[in-house]
Amino acid sequence: MKLTIVRTDKKRYLPLLLEADEEEKQIDTYLERGTLYVATEDETVIGVAVITKEKEGYELKNMAIAPTCRRQGKGRALLNKLCTLYAGEKMYVGTGDSGLTVPFYEACGFRYDHTIPHFFTERYEEKIVENGVILDDMIVLVKECS
Repeated sequence: MKLTIVRTDKKRYLPLLLEADEEEKQIDTYLERGTLYVATEDETVIGVAVITKEKEGYELKNMAIAPTCRRQGKGRALLNKLCTLYAGEKMYVGTGDSGLTVPFYEACGFRYDHTIPHFFTERYEEKIVENGVILDDMIVLVKECS
């Protein structure tokens, strides 16, 4: 897996970014100020990630793996590569409490930090349903990257 930083025309990756964050308006709040990484294998885009600098460290705002590449360990591999790049830093990730994403991040070494009540219901125009659950609160996890 090769990681490349994209500095211009970031919106060309919008279809894949929308796999992880369903509203373009929300993506617009962090895409330009964040660092966009594109993961490729054999010249094929397999994933994207956006990381922003925050007061407490860095935040993984968006990470998506192409549908045809899922369930193959590529998400974990991308996350590991990102943590290597940010070694010595705290990496935060906010996600819905649907039972799908929290266990993934915990298996990758993240631990619970705090909850932001009503994050999804107050900031998103449409309800987000994941695994049959309407997302309301955001669960924030943290990891010391090494």
